Amino acid sequence: MARSAVVTGSSSGIGRAIALRLAADGFWVLLADVRRDPLTGGEPTDDLIRGSGGACEFAQAAATAGQLDVVVNNAALAGRHSKPVLDTEDQDFDAIMAVNIRGPFMLCRAAVRQMLTQPARGDARGRIVNITSQHGMVGAPGHAAYAVSKAALVQLTRQIAVEYGRDGIICNSVAPGKIVTGTPGDLSQNERSAAYVRSRTPFARFGEPRDVAAAVSFLASDDASYVSGATLMVDGGWMAY
Repeated sequence: MARSAVVTGSSSGIGRAIALRLAADGFWVLLADVRRDPLTGGEPTDDLIRGSGGACEFAQAAATAGQLDVVVNNAALAGRHSKPVLDTEDQDFDAIMAVNIRGPFMLCRAAVRQMLTQPARGDARGRIVNITSQHGMVGAPGHAAYAVSKAALVQLTRQIAVEYGRDGIICNSVAPGKIVTGTPGDLSQNERSAAYVRSRTPFARFGEPRDVAAAVSFLASDDASYVSGATLMVDGGWMAY
């Protein structure tokens, strides 16, 4: 029987790439998003997966059926709500926290409850991968609530890894750097911002969604059985600079 995975925010950008990669790895993928059509246009993710011979289902809310092997918390909110501290209104803070940490917390809690009822496959009863950000690792001028929410997601990752590791639940996070997605917030779309990113990133290019998807693929696999509570940077060396 194929292993199953839930990917939130799977219609566009990084989440789309993660869902496609896990489907290619042989997972049955539940696509969870508030919209089916990609923000950047093109075919919906579920059509692409089925077209390449993979198995999936689109849903607007995460649900589990049978054994749940992997959960990827990728959905996030920034945009107009992401501002400096003094410009951040209560509603901005609440909107970002609802999507970026409360939602992942609730899905992680539901996933852990399900995984604890399952027999182990190899070393693990289940795996959780949280998509955080390099903005959760350092101060990010102009993005107060977003950065705080992503830092909280890193800590949630540690909490789950520590509290449920002995039960066979593995939890890690992936922190992307500057990734070309074509969605709002993509710094590669602005010439001045793109020049800054290139000057600041040791590696010679922007990141691609497939780079993040490859990291998730590793953490979702049996090859990562002794990696837990870790945050894997996918940032071209930005954090090492």
